[in-house]
Amino acid sequence: MNYTLPEFLAHAVALEREAAERYMELAELMKAHGNREVWALFRDMVHFSQLHHDDIQRRVGDIQLPKLNAWEYRWTSPPEAGGPAAYEHLSDPYNALQYARENEVRAMEYYSAVGRSAEDPEVRRLASEFAAEEADHVDALDDWLAHLRGPSPAWRSGPGSSRHA
Repeated sequence: MNYTLPEFLAHAVALEREAAERYMELAELMKAHGNREVWALFRDMVHFSQLHHDDIQRRVGDIQLPKLNAWEYRWTSPPEAGGPAAYEHLSDPYNALQYARENEVRAMEYYSAVGRSAEDPEVRRLASEFAAEEADHVDALDDWLAHLRGPSPAWRSGPGSSRHA
């Protein structure tokens, strides 16, 4: 994954925009299910994603970024988009946090891979910096997951729970 600086920054901007959108969706889902504590966490994550996006935009400055179509991004799986998760599954705070963690791990792995293979020293430096930020997000989500210790009993024993086991 060798990128020019403009290509890398275009990917990073898209990644952070996607992260903010996913966290907004998760926050709204937690709000709808009355979980204010996890709602607040996801709102904070929206804020951090937006700050990171804005920081990247400032770094872009007057660099002309390529306009990439969805199929032109060079990642095998969108780092922050996650898989085809059903909203029913994500209504449980633990499952929503797991989903968010998986997205953050993919983003961290993406940035790490770019940093390892980049020929441009600035791309290498920025990718390493961004990977460390994503690692901090993983650590924060790990703390929340440890606090919750698994899906809620209602989720495990509710109607249709055999498909969730």
